[in-house]
Amino acid sequence: MFTPRQYRAKATEYAELAKTAKGLNEVREFQNLERSFTMLADNEQWLADHRDQTVHAPAQDGVGSAALAARDEQVLRCLGTALIMQWNTLPRQLQRELFDNAGSVGDLLDVATLRGQIARFLHKHKDGGDEIADPAFVMRDEHAPTS
Repeated sequence: MFTPRQYRAKATEYAELAKTAKGLNEVREFQNLERSFTMLADNEQWLADHRDQTVHAPAQDGVGSAALAARDEQVLRCLGTALIMQWNTLPRQLQRELFDNAGSVGDLLDVATLRGQIARFLHKHKDGGDEIADPAFVMRDEHAPTS
């Protein structure tokens, strides 16, 4: 887990890269990364400042932790499946927020790849109705201009 200071350092690094970028797409990519890391820093700072207001899992002594992890994984799979089954009925804004949150959960240095994988998964598993999202929505960090 990164600290707010580390996230802000990465945001600053991407801001500097945006200044020397070659081409508009590269500038946008670095600006999007800067915003993402700034948001992650703000979130981590909020969590640190409000630790007493958040829910914490009980400490484990290692006994039964594998069973707990397996049970948690099963719950997450069930929740994820239920979410995908209802994806097209969710308001577009909520879809965007869920997509953005899911895309920021993975390895921070590979956010673009994870977002692409999530976008392809959502497209592949749509329930036959309308498109889950247009390409500009799901891939906006990589290909589409931001508004």
